Amino acid sequence: MTTNEPRDEGSAPFGPDAIWAPWRLPYLEALGASENPPGKARPPGAPGSHGPSFLVDYWKHPERDEQNHVIVRDELGMILLNKYPYSNGHLLVALGEARPALLDYEADQRAALWRLVDRAAGLMQKTLEPQGINIGVNQGRAAGAGVPGHLHVHLVPRWGGDTNFMSVVGSVRVIPASLEAMYRRYKETLAER
Repeated sequence: MTTNEPRDEGSAPFGPDAIWAPWRLPYLEALGASENPPGKARPPGAPGSHGPSFLVDYWKHPERDEQNHVIVRDELGMILLNKYPYSNGHLLVALGEARPALLDYEADQRAALWRLVDRAAGLMQKTLEPQGINIGVNQGRAAGAGVPGHLHVHLVPRWGGDTNFMSVVGSVRVIPASLEAMYRRYKETLAER
C-alpha cells in the first residue's frame, strides 16, 4: 500500500511517499527494547552489552536452521539470509558468540569470521552470479548496526542497473524473490559441491 499525499504543505505529490511494511514494527520495537533491558546493565563494550541478539537465538537452535534461513553453520559461526534484504540473496555472516566490536573477538575468532565471509562470497557468486558484491560491517549503532551487540558482516549482491527508478525516484527497493526461494537456491548450490 502506498500514499501519494503531498510531502509537506505546498509541495506537489511526488511518487510513492511510503510503502507500508507493518511486519517490520515488531522487529524495530524489539531493537529498542533490547538496547537496555531492565536489570541487565553491563559495562560499555562488554559482550552482550546491547541486549540479546536474534543471531544468538539462531546459533543456539540449529534445529530451526531452515525456518531461520541459516544456510551454513560450522563450529564457530553461520551464514544466513538477511530477513530484511537490500537485494535478493543478501547474506549475513556472524559468529555464534555475540560481541559488539570486531576487536572484541580474539584473532582466531576474527580469522574464523573472515573464512566464513570468504565462503559466503563464493557461495553467492556461484548461486547468483552477481556483477559485484558489497561486503561490509556496521560496527555500532552510529555506524548503522541494526544489532549493535552482535557484530556481523553483510554481503549484498549487486548488478548493473539494480538501482532502478523505484530506488531512485520512489526511495524503495523491490525484492522480487522470497526468502524461501533464495534459501532453496543457496542450498541447491551447496548440494552440488
